[in-house]
Amino acid sequence: MKIFITGGTSGIGQELAKRYLQRGDEVGICGRDLQKVELPHDAAGLYMYQLDVYDKTALDKAVREFCKGDGLDLMIIAAGTYTESIIHRLSYKESTDMLRVNIVGTLNAFEVAREVMGTERQGHIAAIASVSALLDYPQSSLYSKTKRTVLQLCDAYRMALKDFGISVTAIAPGYVDTPKLRELNGGDLSKKPFVVSCEYAAGVIMEAIDKKKELTVFPPKMKRLIYSLSAFPDGIVKYIMQKKAQWSQTR
Repeated sequence: MKIFITGGTSGIGQELAKRYLQRGDEVGICGRDLQKVELPHDAAGLYMYQLDVYDKTALDKAVREFCKGDGLDLMIIAAGTYTESIIHRLSYKESTDMLRVNIVGTLNAFEVAREVMGTERQGHIAAIASVSALLDYPQSSLYSKTKRTVLQLCDAYRMALKDFGISVTAIAPGYVDTPKLRELNGGDLSKKPFVVSCEYAAGVIMEAIDKKKELTVFPPKMKRLIYSLSAFPDGIVKYIMQKKAQWSQTR
């Protein structure tokens, strides 16, 4: 298969690239900093592109160069950025980065995939959101709101493309032990509930893609917790989430 992964230079995206390469697929990855890639740069079947997913023209060019006119089987949208905004006042740059990458970058990837796959009338698009996107209340963080938009984009594109042979899978993971999460927490993930490894996350995501699931939420304990919280009134959810964020910030 020919697989393109945005945000494939680190974390979940890179682990997915590693798994698909081991399976014998051709994999294109992109990101803003190729120096972060820990995969062998000369690995057979691996193609790397340095770009910002906010730049649709650059993304489109990279995907088409990777496909070489042969079509695209799978687009995995893993590019994303995160800053806690429940108790932290976001800077203008932090806010716009989340909007640019999590929303516009995701939309760009959907559009590029749609345009490339549409000529073949086949393909699969998978987008990584967050379990926090399932908890919908007015005071939820900007990150959660951007990832909720990702889920809504998945729903919209699934409906629009289902008659054209293109399926869409939405992924909503809980905490995953990525370099970014460790960086934001000083290397200490002890206060992140139900954290899972990138290897575990990649396995669940690949299974969901293979089975063409519409939505997969993991790990199971986080899924149950989020669905339980969703049953509470907004005010109680806000209180619980603020207390949780404050507790997470204490060392």
